[in-house]
Amino acid sequence: MSSEKKSDLGCFFCNPPEPKARYILSGARAGICDVCLKKLADQLSMIENRGLSENSEGRLATAISDSSVEKPASLSKQDQIKAPKDIKEFIDDYVIGQDDAKKSLAVAVYNHYKRGLYLDSSSKVEVEKSNVLLIGSTGTGKTLLAKTIAKMLNVPFAIVDATVLTEAGYVGEDVESILSRLLQEANYDKNLAERGIVFIDEIDKIARKSDNPSITRDVAGEGVQQALLKILEGTDVNVPPEGGRKHPNQKFIKVNTKGVLFIAGGAFEGLDRIIKQRLNTNAIGFHKSSDSAKVALSEDHIYKYASADDLRKFGLIPEIIGRLPVVTHLDALDREALKRILLQPKNAILKQYEQIFAWDGIKFSVDDQAVDIIVEKTIQFSLGARGLKSICEKVLSDFMYELPSSGLDAFVLTEAIVREKLQAMDALG
Repeated sequence: MSSEKKSDLGCFFCNPPEPKARYILSGARAGICDVCLKKLADQLSMIENRGLSENSEGRLATAISDSSVEKPASLSKQDQIKAPKDIKEFIDDYVIGQDDAKKSLAVAVYNHYKRGLYLDSSSKVEVEKSNVLLIGSTGTGKTLLAKTIAKMLNVPFAIVDATVLTEAGYVGEDVESILSRLLQEANYDKNLAERGIVFIDEIDKIARKSDNPSITRDVAGEGVQQALLKILEGTDVNVPPEGGRKHPNQKFIKVNTKGVLFIAGGAFEGLDRIIKQRLNTNAIGFHKSSDSAKVALSEDHIYKYASADDLRKFGLIPEIIGRLPVVTHLDALDREALKRILLQPKNAILKQYEQIFAWDGIKFSVDDQAVDIIVEKTIQFSLGARGLKSICEKVLSDFMYELPSSGLDAFVLTEAIVREKLQAMDALG
């Protein structure tokens, strides 16, 4: 086997060779560049750590091939990165409203792309990441925002749930398992995972139980927050490749989280009362102590007034608030927003049912009056956009059961049908 700058054989794995390849090792029938050779060594180490059998050769070749396709480092020009406005426009196709949250996320993701491109450069100024905290009541679109961003990213994106985490040594998941999912999304390419994005859902569920520091173990609250600090800021973490609880004989993959962007989201039930108390207000307005002028304060936009002190009183420790410097809010959805969610996005709820019926050769349509009733019932239940799906399922369940075998080629959901189904629901409930 010989080493040379160029080879007629080329690289078996990444033909044409990656731009960063410096040389190719040529054999009798095939060659491999130094970039893929390093990936091969990493994959072999991973296979050894995971205890895979010798029949993993096919998966190994696929992993090496796939991991070179979407690596952020392959971008060489800044104009190849989507600008914040372009990112927001993409999100607009799937998420209704929430402009403040969209803009904050678009800027965070854009800057994360740039950090990924220039992190290894000789820049004189080291740009730190700005992790994001999303605050919004249930059904306002926090998880949908995260999933929509994942559609357009060429970096690994993982969604994890904070409710399963406990302090190390107790039943549950260690915080290191957060990165196991990111590694899996990166096809176990450590370098790719270190440029990824993690969405931590339900972060409000790990708030400590009182405003005062705990004198006893708070294994699913303050203890988890303390364990998250270093990961959010950036440190070397020993990650179990398959997730799960650590044990003495398990081998780990070391991942540095300095380049991982964290987006945390939660409903923060009760935070609105803390904000109102600070503003000395009620549901219709508040008075400043030095000014008797009444200032209108909408219930739907209360979270825009959230401060770091409000979050501390809610149960987040000051250290973790400092590691989530970008705080943005999602407003409660009004009647018009809920109606648009049913009809307008690319994956609108009623468009989904239209596709379901179309598979059976049935043309599905909905009266405007029927849409209004569904929206009114959703507002009554206070479940946000998630409630729209729940009500539609209950209204259409019988029809999805009966129509495929009925021979009909069209079905119109009318006001009368919706009222009848909702009245039956109320009778049962």
